Amino acid sequence: MFKRIYVEAIVTRWSLVVDDRTDRSLRAYLGQQGSKKGDLSKFVEQAVLERLFHETARIIKDRNENLDQETIMVAVNEAVGAVREDRS
Repeated sequence: MFKRIYVEAIVTRWSLVVDDRTDRSLRAYLGQQGSKKGDLSKFVEQAVLERLFHETARIIKDRNENLDQETIMVAVNEAVGAVREDRS
């Protein structure tokens, strides 16, 4: 039904500064989970993506709070229809 497209990731190195207690807490947590090399980076990346998702959702909800449910559903259905049309 859906084609998955795998693209080789381009990575960027970050230098981060965090409180020592935060560092120790996170490393202890990852250690308890049986972490492997790269798990710290994966954890940070997932946390950033999650935060971006929630912030984007909050902005959209704030922007749309004055719209009625029917107007929102019409816009959603139009967007879904357009995506489905593009994929067929």
